[in-house]
Amino acid sequence: MIDLSVLQRSAAGEEEGEGSSSLHPPPAKKLKVEHDKKKEKRQKVDEDEIQKMQVLVSSFSEEQLNRYEMYRRSAFPKAAIKRLVQSITGSSVSQNVVIAMSGISKVFAGEIVEEALDVCEKWGDMPPLQPKHMREAVRRLKSREQTPNTKHKHILFH
Repeated sequence: MIDLSVLQRSAAGEEEGEGSSSLHPPPAKKLKVEHDKKKEKRQKVDEDEIQKMQVLVSSFSEEQLNRYEMYRRSAFPKAAIKRLVQSITGSSVSQNVVIAMSGISKVFAGEIVEEALDVCEKWGDMPPLQPKHMREAVRRLKSREQTPNTKHKHILFH
């Protein structure tokens, strides 16, 4: 006759022993090791990026440093972005969505300003930018399909 306690102990030992050999760590331990390795790698990449940025910023001229500081400090008001996104979507949005949309808006505004500066230079004008430069920049970006389409097109066959 087979003793039930022996079977229970052997079943429990098998569960604990699965993957617990020195060659194959248990799945939970394996995930933790992989997570730790990824975390270390990410931390090393972050440190490298910080070091590169420090070298770059230290080589800026006074004018470049002032411009970079203004760029870093500039931001769209979060409340205005939140109101706009909520009015478009018709539902409340999280703070992460507001932050993402604010960043995207900042990049978009930067692209328009860069293009407007090119227009200004090409037309032989001197900064500061004027509304005509901004309008032409937006027109050029639209012609290159680098702006969001504001009018919905119904494509029947694609």
